Amino acid sequence: MSGCTCPGVRRALALLALLGSLGGRGCWGSDPGSGELEGQGSRHPRGSWEAALRHKRSWVWNQFFVLEEYTGNEPLYVGKLHSDVDGGDGKVKYVLSGEGAASIFTIDENTGDIHATKRLDREAQAYYTLQAQAVDRVTNQPVEPRSEFVVKVQDINDNEPKFLDGPYMAGVPEMSPLGTMVVQVAATDADDPTYGNSARVIYSIIHGQPYFSVEPRTGIIRTALPNMDRETRDQYVLVIQAKDMVGQMGGLSGTTSVTVTLTDVNDNPPRFTHKNYQNTVLESLPVHSVVARVKAADADVGPNAEMDYRLMDGDYLGLFNISTDEETQEGVIVLLKPLDFETKSSFSLRIEATNRNIDSNFLSVGPFSDLAVVKLTVEDVNEPPVFSTPLLKMVVSEDARMGTSIGRVSAHDPDSTNSGIRYSIDRNTDLERFFNVDALSGVISTAKPLDREANSVHNLTLLAIESREYRRKGIALITVLDINDNAPVFAIDYETLLCENAMPGQLIQTISAVDKDEPPSGHRFYFSLASPVAGNLNFTLRDNKDNTASILTKRGGFRRREQPVYRLPVLIVDSGSPALSSTNTLALRVCDCDADGVAMSCGAVAYTATGLSTGALLAILGCILTLLIMVLLIVTMRGRRKTPLILEEERDIRENIVRYDDEGGGEEDTEAFDMVALLPRRLIGLSFVGLFHCFLLRGLPGD
Repeated sequence: MSGCTCPGVRRALALLALLGSLGGRGCWGSDPGSGELEGQGSRHPRGSWEAALRHKRSWVWNQFFVLEEYTGNEPLYVGKLHSDVDGGDGKVKYVLSGEGAASIFTIDENTGDIHATKRLDREAQAYYTLQAQAVDRVTNQPVEPRSEFVVKVQDINDNEPKFLDGPYMAGVPEMSPLGTMVVQVAATDADDPTYGNSARVIYSIIHGQPYFSVEPRTGIIRTALPNMDRETRDQYVLVIQAKDMVGQMGGLSGTTSVTVTLTDVNDNPPRFTHKNYQNTVLESLPVHSVVARVKAADADVGPNAEMDYRLMDGDYLGLFNISTDEETQEGVIVLLKPLDFETKSSFSLRIEATNRNIDSNFLSVGPFSDLAVVKLTVEDVNEPPVFSTPLLKMVVSEDARMGTSIGRVSAHDPDSTNSGIRYSIDRNTDLERFFNVDALSGVISTAKPLDREANSVHNLTLLAIESREYRRKGIALITVLDINDNAPVFAIDYETLLCENAMPGQLIQTISAVDKDEPPSGHRFYFSLASPVAGNLNFTLRDNKDNTASILTKRGGFRRREQPVYRLPVLIVDSGSPALSSTNTLALRVCDCDADGVAMSCGAVAYTATGLSTGALLAILGCILTLLIMVLLIVTMRGRRKTPLILEEERDIRENIVRYDDEGGGEEDTEAFDMVALLPRRLIGLSFVGLFHCFLLRGLPGD
């Protein structure tokens, strides 16, 4: 049913709301003078209602109320709807629709009474919106416009406070003053905060006194005792209660735990557990080794327990050093230089430990440093011999004779026993045994001839031996001094080309030299032509005075046909004392060159139509001479031949062989034809074959 009616409409809508919790009546709220209330009083006459409704131009529907969590056996009466068109004759029926209609809320179609058939929970749904209408029972046509109203679920205290963020973890510095805030807790109550005290919470501390307190309304937890010491107790577990109904009797409550940890502050200075420490160390301890460890105790933790150690003034500075082990906060004493029992057998180290991070609020507890003494006793060990010079440098000339003394090595026993020392050479560093050392005196001498050019520096390992277990190694660097024992030679194998069209005075090659020796002032070479060709008419040599020389032509018109290669001996002299020299041959090949002087072809000239080379002519003459000798032999043999057994014919005499078909008779077969007659022909054939081979071997013309 609607919340208002139009002017002139004879209908009126009355709402009777009776709540079971309020004396079994439903409550209907509206503006003053509007609507109808079914109560304990008698019903007013219909006419008076109509008169009242005619003065009201509109109707306002407000709320029905129903208590949540109703536990009765009967449906809960919510209220009553009534229309002024209902004459009580059963012609009008009431219809309910909207949220929860039929499933939660029912209406008596005859009387308009509304009931709740199910248990309601305000925290699940706080209100329901419904529509009511009066219709004709016969025609089912509305006799009233549809009107909307709200059924609100009225809260009861059925939810306890809950700490949604619990349990809590918190920390507060130790030694904090009284009332220092630790943490704030908060509880929520699902009940209606706008109705009564169901959601008004008060906090209290159940467990954790007398160390901490909580503010009842804010839930702020504070320290209740001053100067709580973490080193005595570092953790507290509090139980905080939140109770609704402002903490009154009958209110619901919830609890949570709060774990409070006291965080550390630097309120404890470092202290050595002993004022004096004893330690023993071997004098053979290697440098950078750990000598001892000390630690100052500190009850604090973390950065507040970090230490710095230092050595106080003393004669041990530079011999030892102390640093902090960051993991254990120990002072680590390290050896910086070798120990020597014979020099000093004990040390007393004064060590100071200081907190690295000092809190100015606790200076009165200090001082935050402490002193201790570490006494180190050095134990003697049998040490190996010690060389007077660990690295011995010597020089020797490469022309030194076998047995030449180079120098002397010396070592001594550092122990008080002063045992005898024997010397030797580690032959792995002198595989070819160039040197020897006297076992007793330590004198080093040559054992073989030396060659600086093969090995200019010898790196020997010398052994100073006290016994099998105790020996020391030393190094001897022996430098071999150079002497002038190598003659200079050409720097490279030169390939010099000489053009046939070269002009007189033309430079055809620049030469240089190398020498394996290394004179202190550097090399100086002198060049000249060897005496056999010093006055030749073809070439000359010019010394450039810079360790190079130039080869020049004296004439032009070179012909490779006449001479394809010239060999020029060059004398090179060094500046050593005594000076050494060598003769090196420079080969010059005559070549046919183009106009730019680029060689086209070099060497002997091949046979052409204009003539043959000398070599080819000699080969041909040799072959001809051989042929003539063979002809003379043929003529001589023909003059000595016998009278033939058969007449000569115009045909080849060798045809007799074909007609001969008897068995062979050995030597008698030779009388069947004249062997002398056959021989000249064979010799002539052989002569031509030999001549042909001569041409092949010597080269045919044009090749």
